[in-house]
Amino acid sequence: MWDALVLSTVVIFIAELGDKSQLMAMTFASRYRARDVLLGLTIATAIVHLASVAIGFWIGEAFAQYQGWIAIAAGIAFLGFAAWTLRGDELTEDEAAKARTTSGAAVLAVGFAFFLAELGDKTMLATITLAVREDWLGTWIGSTLGMVAADALAIVVGAVLGRHLPERAIRYLAAAAFALFAVLLLVDGIRAI
Repeated sequence: MWDALVLSTVVIFIAELGDKSQLMAMTFASRYRARDVLLGLTIATAIVHLASVAIGFWIGEAFAQYQGWIAIAAGIAFLGFAAWTLRGDELTEDEAAKARTTSGAAVLAVGFAFFLAELGDKTMLATITLAVREDWLGTWIGSTLGMVAADALAIVVGAVLGRHLPERAIRYLAAAAFALFAVLLLVDGIRAI
């Protein structure tokens, strides 16, 4: 469980750097208390990542005899995540406007926005990919921690420091980390076949 927790925390933290969710966190932090933003995004993340882990666990169990091929598929997926990360992710003006003008209870508004934003997002897909091979509980806790930590960093930067993270450098670093994980998974898969 601990290996899955550490691995998923690191992978999802890296995946979240420069992601649209971080931009949303900074935008919400300019309108609501940081505590409310953090609580809303934590609840939404825990729910989305629990569903992601369930999907990944089911795939891993259903295709247990094909772990080598699953590792190769995961490696290819991580190469895709690296390319996705290099492309970048931006908050559209419409999304930023909605985040600034959302009314109602802050935790509910933030949680709902993050829930919708994370469906089908890179971090959700990475969590599914990790849960195929890793312990489901460690993956769920770690992926939730990794995303909340990355978004908390964005809240601090956005609310306290008032400046953006060095987006290009972070994007390249995150893409390189995904590529490294991809190579490790591909090597592991080839060895297992």
